[in-house]
Amino acid sequence: MASNRPAPEAPFVPSQRSSSDTFGYGSYRSEEGPWEEWNPTEESLAPVRGKHRVAKQRGGGGFARSSTVLGVGVIAAFSAGGMASANTGKPPVSISMPDLPSVGSLISEDDSGQDAAPALAGFGAEASDTADGSGAAAADAGEALRERIMAQAESQQTQVADRAQAAAAKAEAAAVAKAEKDAKAAAAAAKEKAEQAAKEKAEAARLAELAKQYTLPTSSYTLTATFGQAGAYWSSGYHTGLDFAAPTGTLIKAVHSGTITEAGWAGSYGYRTILTLDDGTELWFCHQSSINVSAGQKVSTGDVIGRVGATGNVTGAHLHLEVHPDGAANGIDPMAWLHSKGLNP
Repeated sequence: MASNRPAPEAPFVPSQRSSSDTFGYGSYRSEEGPWEEWNPTEESLAPVRGKHRVAKQRGGGGFARSSTVLGVGVIAAFSAGGMASANTGKPPVSISMPDLPSVGSLISEDDSGQDAAPALAGFGAEASDTADGSGAAAADAGEALRERIMAQAESQQTQVADRAQAAAAKAEAAAVAKAEKDAKAAAAAAKEKAEQAAKEKAEAARLAELAKQYTLPTSSYTLTATFGQAGAYWSSGYHTGLDFAAPTGTLIKAVHSGTITEAGWAGSYGYRTILTLDDGTELWFCHQSSINVSAGQKVSTGDVIGRVGATGNVTGAHLHLEVHPDGAANGIDPMAWLHSKGLNP
């Protein structure tokens, strides 16, 4: 704010005029002069109130009217001050108009646009500060909401990724378990197969060894009837042995070492030789044309015991072989028994 210029220091000496020309103070009194200078400041100058209050106007015309009203108010204030001095008996006070740039800016039409702008700008700045504060608060709330939504989305994505990872791990574990199970099954199957192969190999070796101890009863033959075969040719209604058809006189051999327990005629069996093995199994050689051994004789594998013939109840020359375990009356299938000894008729 600009400093106020001081008023002229020359004392006021009223002229010797009548009391009516002293501006309402009566006759001049020497003890009342000279007047004190009144240099008002912003703090001492009270705002004008009442019916002379200056309303803030907008536009150039408004500032002009405000200047007029303010001038009337100042004159009235000066008059009231003079009257107050006359009434109190104090000497009149010299009044000088201070140079108030702020007041001049308000009442001047030329400077109204320039000086009013800072005040309006300040008001706008306050409003802008308020708006900026509200906007900042809204922006903070929006940012917090955005961050919360992003956090929720990230959490959901993490959960989805965790579930996918868990599913993948579960599938991988299931695949590994299945692979291990299949591998175990394959290993077990391979082991079982190997064991079976080993058993078969051992059995083959055993049978090969047995084959050295056993032999087929004849050679150059044809199988014409098997065990259990039904027909009217047999008195029992079914065939009780295995027939090796061969020319008459073909050699008959001992299948295994043992003892001859019977050698002679046996009715429908013709000439028959019974060889009893060490385990008690009886081998019956029937329909022979001739017998080469006698009862009680010890024989070895491959020894000749007779010849193929057509004696007894027959339709042609052949060797009828029966197997009776432990000398039982009913025999078993000779084919299976021969297989068990490593022989393949």
